[in-house]
Amino acid sequence: MHRRHFLLSSAAAASAFSRSARASANDTIRVACVGIRGQGNAHIQAYSAMPNVEIAALCDVDQSVLDKRLKQVEDSGKKRPAAFTDIRKVLADKSIDVVSIATPNHWHSLMGIWACQAGKDVYLEKPCSHNIFEGRQLVLAARKYNRIVQHGTNSRSTVALREAMDKINEGLLGDVYMARGLCFKWRDTIGRTPVEAVPAGVDYDLWTGPAPKREFTRNRFHYNWHWFWDTGNGDMGNQGIHEMDIARWGLGVKYPTKVSAMGGHFMFDDDQETPNTIVATFEFDEQGKKKFLVFEVRHWMSNHEAGIGEYGDGKKYPNTIGNLFYGSKGYMAIDGYGMYKTFLGKEQEPGPARNEGGSNWENFIKAVRSRKQSDLNADIEEGHRSALLVHLANISYRLGRSLNFDAETLSCPGDREATQMFTRQYRAPFVVPEKV
Repeated sequence: MHRRHFLLSSAAAASAFSRSARASANDTIRVACVGIRGQGNAHIQAYSAMPNVEIAALCDVDQSVLDKRLKQVEDSGKKRPAAFTDIRKVLADKSIDVVSIATPNHWHSLMGIWACQAGKDVYLEKPCSHNIFEGRQLVLAARKYNRIVQHGTNSRSTVALREAMDKINEGLLGDVYMARGLCFKWRDTIGRTPVEAVPAGVDYDLWTGPAPKREFTRNRFHYNWHWFWDTGNGDMGNQGIHEMDIARWGLGVKYPTKVSAMGGHFMFDDDQETPNTIVATFEFDEQGKKKFLVFEVRHWMSNHEAGIGEYGDGKKYPNTIGNLFYGSKGYMAIDGYGMYKTFLGKEQEPGPARNEGGSNWENFIKAVRSRKQSDLNADIEEGHRSALLVHLANISYRLGRSLNFDAETLSCPGDREATQMFTRQYRAPFVVPEKV
């Protein structure tokens, strides 16, 4: 797991030309959307609005979801896409240029690797990996097969947040030494659900894929899979990965030297395995300069810190999703939906601010056309680095102790138990390969 393996030439990533390496901006790019119940529908909507982009195929293991989305595309006046339940059949279709993946987390890296191997460019939802090993393998596959791979951390493409990062880099806040990521989201109990028969039209074996096969319950299926270690990464790896990525971006750091997390599953007696409240701290020391990141997940009552989550419309909102950056000259508050404000000096006078969004999918298609990895706002290697922080925090929480992390070997030296949790036992034939 040597760091140098990640630092492969970006020039090589732009050199390969297959059918998906479009020579003309007028050529139609054919997209297959995989995993289309929740966030996958946002993928469908985004590509449907773009010129010279065709939704050529839809893929989902739940036939009822698949039928609903097929009808939705047709009702919008678009050509009916091809329908699949198995991504391997999608990848065998040589007419598909792009695979856009919004499945549960435990499938992300393997599907991404398979797609790269099949010569497809990839848009991959966050987090790009379920564990550290498979994230590393995904980056290697993207580089080896010269694929354009975008990570679904959408804030990287919002106009306001890109400006906010420019302001930090220009020194508006002075020496930025600390960031806080806030994921305070109102989430009710999921209760307890009994073992039952798999619903008709669901290929549960394919849905399970690389994870251990469990008896079917509703809580382990649609959406609530986020709260089980087999398939999800808790809210830090769900909503929180967006804010984690922004925090690392603003601090200008890659890998931590020390990680410590503490929390638990408070208030509710239900089926959840992952913590609904957790505080993780990360220490960075790059080029002799220390920086600090604090990340907080809270599942119920919360205040709106620094105005994050307050929209001035008189309504009461339960969520506080965003980031705070602290510097020697002031601080910055970022709302997770595309807005930043700054407060400068001892008197905290209002400074530059902006509220403007953007499209990560449009940026991805631009890079698919140009064949330039450098055109990506959320390149997969950046996604892997941010997901790695989530995984380290969860490992620290589960082991109940702090971790020391070596950025050169990408391991926890002297801590075999922690390093073993960088990967998992995969269920054949859904195995993330040692060699991509």
